[in-house]
Amino acid sequence: MKAPAVYMLASGQNGTLYIGVTSDLIKRVWQHRESLADGFTKDYDVKMLVWYEQHETMESAIGKEKAMKKWLRKWKLETIEKTNPNWHDLWSEIIGEAPSPVVLAQAGTQQSKDALDLVDPLDSRLRGNDGTLGGAR
Repeated sequence: MKAPAVYMLASGQNGTLYIGVTSDLIKRVWQHRESLADGFTKDYDVKMLVWYEQHETMESAIGKEKAMKKWLRKWKLETIEKTNPNWHDLWSEIIGEAPSPVVLAQAGTQQSKDALDLVDPLDSRLRGNDGTLGGAR
């Protein structure tokens, strides 16, 4: 998943949060998971990917990361819970091992059905270049 992305890691549900930006989400999250990245995430055992959003440009991703770091904690939690209400670790999703446990947003509804029930896998608006489900999170 080599594309600019902003991401949030957590130590657990409603736990310590970390916001980062990267040009290679899989590589960077792997570094956090393996404690290869010295600093905050290693010190506080923050390894679970709970939210990410891909961007067209690194400048856009950096701008979003800087803005999110100024957000209230409540806003960060709401952002996670909008697409990942059960705080699943999205690692297996980004490496392609499992279907997404994330609830897809539906404007104007309060439904939270299984994501696979809501998506036609052939819908080109939801596919990445490789034909798999993808898009901004």
